[in-house]
Amino acid sequence: MSHQDDSSSQKSFQFPLLSVETGAERRIGDEVSPTVLPQRATDANPKSSTRTILVPGPNNIKSFPRNVTRNQKYTLWSFLPVVLYEQFKYFMNLYFLVVSLSQLIPSLSVGFIITYFGPLIFVLLITLAKEAWDDFKRYQRDKDINSQIYEVLDVISRHQKRVPASDIHIGDLVVVKAGQRVPTDMIFLRTSEEEGSCFIRTDQLDGETDWKLRRAVTCTQRLSHDEALFETAAEISAEGPNKSIHSFSGVFSLLREPEDATVVEQEPLDINNTLWANTVLASELPVVGSAIYTGSQTRSMMNISSPSTKAGRTDLEVNRLTQVLFVFTFLLSLIMVAFHQFQGSWFVYLVRFMILFSSIIPISLRVTLDMAKLAYSWNIHSDKNSPETIVRNSSIPEELGRVEYLLTDKTGTLTRNEMEVKRLTTSSLSISNDMFPELQERVSDDMNRKGKSQEFHGGRHSMLPIVEAMALCHNVTPKWPEGGGAVSYLASSPDEIAIVEWTEIIGILLLKRTQNSIDLRFTSTDKDHNYKVLQIFPFTSQSKRMGIIIQNSSGELWFIQKGADVVMTKVVIKNDWLDEECENMAREGLRTLVIGRRQLTQEDFQAFSEDHKNALLSTSETRDLEAQEVIRQYLESGLEPLGVIGIEDKLQDNVRVTFESLRNAGISIWMLTGDKLETAICIGRSTKLIARNQRVFRMAKLLDPADVHRRLDELGGSLDACLVIDGDSLASCLRYYYNEWLALSTKLSAVICCRCSPTQKAEVTNAVRKHTKRSVCAIGDGGNDVSMILAANVGIGVVGKEGMQASLASDFSITKFDHCGNLLLWHGRMSYKRTAQLAHFVVHRGLVISIMQAIFSAMFYFAPISLFQGVLLMGYTTFFTMAPVFSLILDEDISYDVAMTYPELYKELVKGRLLSFKMFAIWLFVSVYQAGAIMVLASWLFEDEFQKIESISFSALVFSELLLAAGGIQSWNRWMVYSFFATFAIYASSVLILPRVFDLSFILSRTFFPKLGIIIGSACVPIFIIAIIRNKVDPPSYQKLQSSLY
Repeated sequence: MSHQDDSSSQKSFQFPLLSVETGAERRIGDEVSPTVLPQRATDANPKSSTRTILVPGPNNIKSFPRNVTRNQKYTLWSFLPVVLYEQFKYFMNLYFLVVSLSQLIPSLSVGFIITYFGPLIFVLLITLAKEAWDDFKRYQRDKDINSQIYEVLDVISRHQKRVPASDIHIGDLVVVKAGQRVPTDMIFLRTSEEEGSCFIRTDQLDGETDWKLRRAVTCTQRLSHDEALFETAAEISAEGPNKSIHSFSGVFSLLREPEDATVVEQEPLDINNTLWANTVLASELPVVGSAIYTGSQTRSMMNISSPSTKAGRTDLEVNRLTQVLFVFTFLLSLIMVAFHQFQGSWFVYLVRFMILFSSIIPISLRVTLDMAKLAYSWNIHSDKNSPETIVRNSSIPEELGRVEYLLTDKTGTLTRNEMEVKRLTTSSLSISNDMFPELQERVSDDMNRKGKSQEFHGGRHSMLPIVEAMALCHNVTPKWPEGGGAVSYLASSPDEIAIVEWTEIIGILLLKRTQNSIDLRFTSTDKDHNYKVLQIFPFTSQSKRMGIIIQNSSGELWFIQKGADVVMTKVVIKNDWLDEECENMAREGLRTLVIGRRQLTQEDFQAFSEDHKNALLSTSETRDLEAQEVIRQYLESGLEPLGVIGIEDKLQDNVRVTFESLRNAGISIWMLTGDKLETAICIGRSTKLIARNQRVFRMAKLLDPADVHRRLDELGGSLDACLVIDGDSLASCLRYYYNEWLALSTKLSAVICCRCSPTQKAEVTNAVRKHTKRSVCAIGDGGNDVSMILAANVGIGVVGKEGMQASLASDFSITKFDHCGNLLLWHGRMSYKRTAQLAHFVVHRGLVISIMQAIFSAMFYFAPISLFQGVLLMGYTTFFTMAPVFSLILDEDISYDVAMTYPELYKELVKGRLLSFKMFAIWLFVSVYQAGAIMVLASWLFEDEFQKIESISFSALVFSELLLAAGGIQSWNRWMVYSFFATFAIYASSVLILPRVFDLSFILSRTFFPKLGIIIGSACVPIFIIAIIRNKVDPPSYQKLQSSLY
């Protein structure tokens, strides 16, 4: 059903003081008995003790937190220690630090200190600057929120005063104006709106763009003006702070006078009476509320996770690889010392060898990878296929290529939250939207035949009764502009607005709506009709239906009810057409609303009113069930089915195509939404998340562990189904059967979690990430998605109607959902492949020079003597090889069109084989072979010039690295060519400016370059031959695909 999960009206059955139908407003002086509120289950931790707040005060504000919003990651004192800890908790960085510090000890020094400290300090400064800037931006955003000015009714001066949000305290009477953000959690006391109600936007709290209806406390709403609150003596008893945004319980007690605590009137409070922080007042008239929770105890702050530093799986794999390389370095050093027979200060020799071989874990690896991340981020930002994409976390772009689970919000992310009536079906007719003009004519004819009578009747084939019923059964309020113009509608549900707009098109206009009456205009006759509203039964997630009792001008009483087909088909009179039509609409991805009616006699209504009121006044835990049973007995029995209406929630562009591509890429998709179960299923079908004819396995309202266990057993035999689970059942699963539920759900092709709070979204994200040990991507567009985005390995925020909170908290910000396909399948794939290739070459570069060092030391009786001194050692990883190796970040193994057309190529990456120990072993073999070939052939071919071994081996090493880098490139571009020519130029220049290292006459001799060519060829050609044979025998998938395409 498409009514919003209007928790705002969930408890209307419970509290007669808030129900227009009771007609029993208590007056000051009436005797009251203590109100006992039932315990309500929430998704939060156990509540702390209740609090009592005096209205209008004074209150002990020192015992409550200040009303400040703080999303900063660091304080002034914790910034440096925390950032340094985050950097050096990884082995690679700690190793670089220890090696750099060792160079301060003279006996261990083997080179220039700057070659060790320079890159490390550079990386740390970049990281410190980035973290400082990000936290400064958070501070500015918090400052803007905390400094917003509000009007407060000052108890002392008895006037309004202007204060910043941070100076609002518990018990303060806060005035919120149209369009203002509610600064703190409040109880709604009064408004100048005659009905005592207002609408709020909750998109930044629960992700829903529907406007929620809130009602003022009856005791204070009847006051003549706001300042009369100063003369009021009252107290609010509220539950302790908790995370539940959909429920609240409390009591408003009117006292005889401030000094006398005698209660003269009590009114129970529920979610209808609340104004939560970070919601926005949508109504035009200001409201007054009393602050009950401030700062860190507000619902919105309790549902926000603290920002944390994210480390990608690729970084962790590189970190593990450095640990293996360290072990290799230690063993190689130990072997060298052992061959030296542990003579003399062997421990010092061991450390010196480890420093000599420190190139095995090159400090340039961290610098190179960080620079590559910046390049990837720039590519993402400047991509015309996904314009306006912003990279807010440049540390994890390659993590986009490792995603296996995509957790997505619904409202505003997958859908536009724009509803449209697409189909209407009765027992005799089925009318689609292209036939609505004919329906309009038919209804017009019915109106004309009805004449001046306002009787609520119609023939068997008349369409007027169902259209009129839909124009009456809702909670929509029309809003007419003062200067004239088109009407607009306010409602808690966009589909209710869609229905009222549809009835206007068909010929029935909603003129006016109050708590006690509805005025309609039949446009074809231009006649107004007034209906008294005797009782309303708002939609709740438990009842899944909404009803209304109206009386027309002829005095006839009608009960009209609409609701989800899953409940309405069991309520209406049995028939042979309703189930089939509902299934047909569901297959089209439409939300289905069944509408029925029943005429009541005055005796029926009086009997119902009395029994229903007695049920509501009951203090037993089964009060709601008793009230619902009265409704079923008196009203729903014999309900005539008028028809079923199909409503479409318009999807964002290319959602279905994007889902299909991501699923073909091996990514499991979960939808986490605050919407009700039926709505989520409809969207699941329309997006094709639920495949055609795929079974839907429902888990709803499961609180008993035994029931949960039974359903999980049944789910184990239905792994081809789509699991749809609500918030209560999800909480039970995570509490009682955490591992069992995750083991089953992560095997499913699709999972939909509905009625999720922001905290539950984050809990599910953390649970999937920790259980599977795989990369999880979360995408959302509202403030309620921030916790989920922060909890995921990769967080994507969509800039949309719900503001910028999700975008600002995300790692990557996009403007449309379908851009995430481009982000993952193209940029993610290329970033990960390039990072893996870059890491291979950088590690190989360090291994080669270290193994050459080991061979050289072995030639001199295993003494820790450096093969390359000074500028060569420093320039090897920078001037001589940096540009060609770094140009690998521009390489493309496939084109953009191929990557997007064949998302199956993405599957290869999620296994993480590109940075596996198998690949490390292959590159270790290549390094050992090349180092051995260079040193052995250099010693043999230049035996008479061995004193020039430094320049000979270095020249062979540089050209071998360049040749190997060139052989690994799949797609050349001009920047790659420039980098190779630039490196050749640098080498030629170094021959001229470093005469102590390079003997120019020796290099220009006739034998130098031929012999050098033999060394380079011997070091590289066999590697290329093996690679060619391997690709012929077992080519990678992208090569197979390219061969078939071209």
